[in-house]
Amino acid sequence: METVIKRILVVFAAAVLFPAAAGVADTYRLEKDGQLRVIDSNDKFAVAAANIKKLGQEGKTGELKKALADLKGDFPEIAGAEYDAFTKAELQFAAGKYEKAFKSYEKFLNRFSESRFYPAALDREFAIGMAYLQGRKKRVLGIFRISGFDEGAKVMEKIADRSGDLPIAIKALVSVAEAYEKKKMFEEAYQQWSLVSGRWPGGETGRDALLAMARCQHALYRGPYYDSSCLLSAKGYYERFKLVYPEDAKSLDIDQRLKLIDEQMAYKKYNIGKYYQRTQDKKSVVEGVSPASLYYDMVVHDWPESKAAELAKTAAAGNEKPKGGK
Repeated sequence: METVIKRILVVFAAAVLFPAAAGVADTYRLEKDGQLRVIDSNDKFAVAAANIKKLGQEGKTGELKKALADLKGDFPEIAGAEYDAFTKAELQFAAGKYEKAFKSYEKFLNRFSESRFYPAALDREFAIGMAYLQGRKKRVLGIFRISGFDEGAKVMEKIADRSGDLPIAIKALVSVAEAYEKKKMFEEAYQQWSLVSGRWPGGETGRDALLAMARCQHALYRGPYYDSSCLLSAKGYYERFKLVYPEDAKSLDIDQRLKLIDEQMAYKKYNIGKYYQRTQDKKSVVEGVSPASLYYDMVVHDWPESKAAELAKTAAAGNEKPKGGK
């Protein structure tokens, strides 16, 4: 696997093209040293490849078909099964036939792992995955159109599996996590961010994943009448973020988020106390102290600066000693 990843990295560094928005005049190549270099206008193949990528993105199938034919005519050494397979997928992609295009790109990637077009095919698969994540429908039985979100997630997972630690792998898995968050599917988003964190715990990616895990766990809290374990989890992640990234924690006001979590935890305990106060005649009494008083005391002791602490003090003052108490 490591050998395959290294081979892909070399191909990626040698062949990935970045067409500028204004056209193919300003085109860049990612070199082996990680630097972007302007492609020489005399590098006919690179400029033609950039133009092909642009035409595919714009869906200009007629012009794309001609450009692909011209490229093969100008560089006959690329002719053969490899180029034909890539051309087939490109034309399907440009025509908006994403389901067919993805299958064609998969066949191409499986068959031609050392192709100079390998990174371009991965890039196309990423575009297809993003389209599904952003709402593109998927055809079933050639008739029905259903949400393609799950399909998009699967596409991104395949890209990540193929790409190892290349930037497109990170980009693919992060895109899925962000898409889940956008749909307010916070449990799924949390799991996805956890996957990202596990694979890339350091650097900017690790930092963003840690913050996102805290954010998703916090978002899972539904209120004082529901389970609060997610609040404890969110607090733990935020405190870890604050410890590892103190400067970022300041700029993101993590202390304020932690304060909010404390308020929410305190208010939940206060509400439990209120419940026991309403039903204490039905509850057992230990050492003459009602369960309600225990919870009110806990709120005041553990979160003395919270708003819930003031509510607890007031409630405790009006709490009658249960019948049977000493």
